[in-house]
Amino acid sequence: MLSELRSSVWAYPALEVVHIVGIALLLGNLVALEIRVWGGAAALPVRALARLSLGIALAGFGLAAASGLLMFATQASELLANRSFVWKMGLLTLAGCNAAWFHGRGSLQKLDLTARVQMLVSTAVWLGVVVCGRWIAY
Repeated sequence: MLSELRSSVWAYPALEVVHIVGIALLLGNLVALEIRVWGGAAALPVRALARLSLGIALAGFGLAAASGLLMFATQASELLANRSFVWKMGLLTLAGCNAAWFHGRGSLQKLDLTARVQMLVSTAVWLGVVVCGRWIAY
């Protein structure tokens, strides 16, 4: 399978498209939830929006992670030597820790200042992941 990814004219670019779609689903839905947590779209119930947006965000993460692992497998040694890739992996870890803290403390039920800051941190970290991901190619 890896040799097909390396040799095919369209397979790797198609995998990149899947990766970008996953990122869009993830980040777009997190930003929608962040807007609600900060008080925007107040007519939307937080729990209902969270159920919808977090489910889609999780699906997006799954797409991005699966496609990212396949892309990584095609050039693992080069990527491990790439500083942007290492930063990206660190930011992904930070995003996971922030999400665990957010949900572990019940931030969706509290919607307090800490929840708002956690959402801002989440969006900033995910944007950093995107920047590092684009920087890998250069």
